[in-house]
Amino acid sequence: MTTLTRDADLTVSRPGHGPGLGLALASALAFGMSGSLARPLLDAGWSPGAVVTLRISIGAALVLPLGLRALAGHWGLLRRALPTVVLYGLFAVAGAQFCYFSAVQTMDVAAALMVEYTAPALVVVWMWLAHGQRPGPLTVLGAAISALGLLVVLDLFSGAQFDLVGTLWALAAAIGATVYFVLSADDDTGLPPMTLAAAGLVVGGVLLGLLGLLGLLPLHAVAGDIDYAGLDLPVWLPVVLLGLVTAAIAYGTGIAASRRLGSRLASFVALGEIIFAVFWAWVLVGQVPVATQLAGGALILLGVVAVKLGERTIEHEEPVLV
Repeated sequence: MTTLTRDADLTVSRPGHGPGLGLALASALAFGMSGSLARPLLDAGWSPGAVVTLRISIGAALVLPLGLRALAGHWGLLRRALPTVVLYGLFAVAGAQFCYFSAVQTMDVAAALMVEYTAPALVVVWMWLAHGQRPGPLTVLGAAISALGLLVVLDLFSGAQFDLVGTLWALAAAIGATVYFVLSADDDTGLPPMTLAAAGLVVGGVLLGLLGLLGLLPLHAVAGDIDYAGLDLPVWLPVVLLGLVTAAIAYGTGIAASRRLGSRLASFVALGEIIFAVFWAWVLVGQVPVATQLAGGALILLGVVAVKLGERTIEHEEPVLV
């Protein structure tokens, strides 16, 4: 297949940028709620496997009819795109979310997401290694600033003991997010965005369910009301919201945005998820980042902005066969 030439030059004007930006912000708003909805469930005794399996399964059930309708009987497209669908379900859906929920078990929601959102820099690295799109000096500087911000978020300079396990889970989630941005922007398969979202959610849900049935993934849930910032809610409500808002709506709008914007620009706009996550963490679980985390997050954002501005200077190249 060919490289994603839409990512080679962000200065190229393409239709759909306005709707694409709106969809990307809607996706960021929806995704940003996931950690704050999940954290009280985890604190109540739910396992990360149970939370993510229910979230993805509910999302799959809601999106599947829309995905089938969008496919319009063109089953050959789905068969040809099967490797992409499997990778998407494995890494972008099941892997990314399981790792993120595992991270927020021991880390603040915002801090875990700040670590995960080093993913845009990883997208640039992937486009360089896989497609020969060499980053410029400003891009390299931006990556270095983001790395510095990551160290500040993790509070390594103060000598404090940081959460190594949670950090490793968050970094693993960043890899899954990188796969999400790259595969979501790849329209070479011809799959409609909603079909890719539905198929990926189904693959991810089936995979997690099988691992649970085999005893390889703990699936532990607790009945009763769940406390959200002093308000007791029936347990079914956050579970349904996880599936409807943070899976069905988030993945559907996210893929549609990436098709219009490309993986680099979509991953840049998706940084708004950090801001939304800080807001939801404050509203739903009463978590407010400390000053060092906010400073580190600002450095990560600044670094990613520099990465994106650096990518604007890349000359448009002919597609490279890979």
